[in-house]
Amino acid sequence: MTTSPTISPTIAVIGAGLDRVDAPLKVTGKAHYPNDFGYAGMAHAALVRSIIAAGRIRAIDTSQAQAAPGVLTVITHLNAPRLDRGPMTLLGPSPPAPLQDDRILHYGQHVAIVVATTAEQARHAASLVRVEYESTEALLDVDDPRAEVLTDPWSLDSERGDVAAGFAAADVVVEGTYTTPDNTNNPLGLMATIAAWNGDSLTVHDSTQWPHNVRASLAAIFKIPESGIRVLAPYVGGGFGAGLRMWPHVILTVLAAREVGRTVKLVLTRPEMFTSVGHRPNSVQHIKIGASRAGDLIAIEHHGTSTVAMEDDDYEPVSLCSAVSYACPNVRTRDRQVRLNIPCPGSMRAPAEGQGNFALESAIDELAHALGMDPLEFRLRNYAGEHPLFGLPWSSNALQECYRRGAERFGWSQRTPEPGSMRDGRWLVGYGLAGASYPSYQVPCQARASVHRDGSAFVRSAATDIGTGTYTVMTQLAAELLGLDTSRVRFDLGDSDMPYSPQAGGSGLTGALGNAVHAACWRLVREFLDLVRDDMDSPLREAKLDDVTVSEGRIHRTGAPELGESYTDILARHGLEELSADGRSTPPRSEELGMAIAGAFGAKFVEVRIDPDLGLLRVTRVVSAIDGGRILNEKTATSQIIGGTVGGIGQALFEDTATDQGTGRIANATFGDYLVPVNADVPDMDVIFVGEPDRATPVGTKGVGEVGLVGVAAAIGNAVYHATGRRMRSLPITIDQLL
Repeated sequence: MTTSPTISPTIAVIGAGLDRVDAPLKVTGKAHYPNDFGYAGMAHAALVRSIIAAGRIRAIDTSQAQAAPGVLTVITHLNAPRLDRGPMTLLGPSPPAPLQDDRILHYGQHVAIVVATTAEQARHAASLVRVEYESTEALLDVDDPRAEVLTDPWSLDSERGDVAAGFAAADVVVEGTYTTPDNTNNPLGLMATIAAWNGDSLTVHDSTQWPHNVRASLAAIFKIPESGIRVLAPYVGGGFGAGLRMWPHVILTVLAAREVGRTVKLVLTRPEMFTSVGHRPNSVQHIKIGASRAGDLIAIEHHGTSTVAMEDDDYEPVSLCSAVSYACPNVRTRDRQVRLNIPCPGSMRAPAEGQGNFALESAIDELAHALGMDPLEFRLRNYAGEHPLFGLPWSSNALQECYRRGAERFGWSQRTPEPGSMRDGRWLVGYGLAGASYPSYQVPCQARASVHRDGSAFVRSAATDIGTGTYTVMTQLAAELLGLDTSRVRFDLGDSDMPYSPQAGGSGLTGALGNAVHAACWRLVREFLDLVRDDMDSPLREAKLDDVTVSEGRIHRTGAPELGESYTDILARHGLEELSADGRSTPPRSEELGMAIAGAFGAKFVEVRIDPDLGLLRVTRVVSAIDGGRILNEKTATSQIIGGTVGGIGQALFEDTATDQGTGRIANATFGDYLVPVNADVPDMDVIFVGEPDRATPVGTKGVGEVGLVGVAAAIGNAVYHATGRRMRSLPITIDQLL
């Protein structure tokens, strides 16, 4: 953990709902996304994808494509160089390298890349590549007995107490099987890569959420120094996790650029997005919960099964949430994976928790009804006041306040408990709730801060902003720590030549980056104090960090504004154009702090209305009460919770990546067929933040990017039960389930 002396700023901009600093560029079209860049003489690439799910390439004929107008090269497994698999990353192994042999492992697998003078020529030539396949029967069903089963590959299964004895002692037990389908991330911006070689140096524009991962992976695969690679991603058109791994199409673009000796650009089509950049894997979860008649949880058993690609190692332990969500003495969680002929899965907003919470919070609701208890009272009664696995106090946990404040704002007390007892005309009305959490995730991060002779500041780190507001909140944080107006601070990111940053994912970037910016800014103030430590002309002579306050571009002695001077004056007197300092953060450790590092918590309250004759379901109100630690910008944080809630509505009611069980083809790989919530599906939303800054880090944030989605599907399902008496155990909830 990074610890820093306290800087006392008098300009308080943290927490304020500041407008996005990058908004003017975005709304005027001046923000350049990877797809917007171009170079003189740039060539374009198109992919050829497999039309079978399993087997081999018997023959591949590229002659017509090679002869097509504008074509520069066609690369297949027959002429591609041997490439190593990318390195191990913080998120697990890299996906397999493309075009390394004739095997087909999933429908839509890249089998060739065509490079031509224009994008249209490349696409046309790609259609001329003829592939003969030797097809074998694909494994596509999670219950297929022939499929390889992996048990606990990351050693995350958990067990405490005596589960069998717990269930024997329980007065009431409920159990059921819950299923969630594949979901596809589908950011609005199509993912794009541009690769430009200059001798042994490489510049890449990429739709990535982690520039340093792309740089490290390309260095390992192409055996060149990381220092010779620059990855740029100043703006990314969304991601929801799709940009966390370095996918094979990026490797192919870099390879193609090297082969033709020109800059190459590849933009995935929407159907290619469904098979090229990951998806939320489906799950089958069996959960069993027992309690005493008084409402005390006694035992929980949660077994999850999810799917993984044939040669991939992505892992989402969907059952793990049951190990840490409630105070229960006897808990067993188990996860396994089944290898199928499917595209590689990957993280999608709230990975693992999004699926696991649906099963857990649905079963908790069912148990509360079986006990005749208010589902809110039941959750409050079983609140985990300390970390259930570690037995340590939380670094912060305002979940109880989330429940109480959320219930008050929602009007939960107006709910009548009997299913089907609330109506508004012909509409059945249901109230549902769910608890939510997302575990803490922080990794090392670095930042650099500079103050120039004109009194402006420049702070940077190689992070990305996928629309979450990183540009804005880091500008606010740096401005407050340096005592500057936000208009005098420039924060920049999205360049692997900048100090190291982890990925924008896992709700961990704001914490890791914020703590690094905090460290860089206090070290920069210290550098200024070091400059004047022996300066007889400075009122700050021999001052220490704890002695000073920063405000209005000045450092002064605390309580004596007249005893200070500006950054500008100090730099000028010492003949410097600027002064810089580096800062780094390291993850807090529970064993060192004596407390469990807390992630975000929340409570979701949902109202639904159902037409019993037509099976129509409308989500009409959502209240989200969130403990996200210190909120750096209430406007952008609220936007994150709203966006996550919309994603949760999609998970609950619409999203289902449909794979044809005969061929392995994704049958709905367009926005015309893959349903996501639109404006008419999004109800009034109310977001409130509760709790205090987290004690584990200097800045005190916990991240809110994922927790907004967690709990929404369960709350909607629980509201449907309250409205109809029908328990929803599979997603998405469809009309036929309600008729």
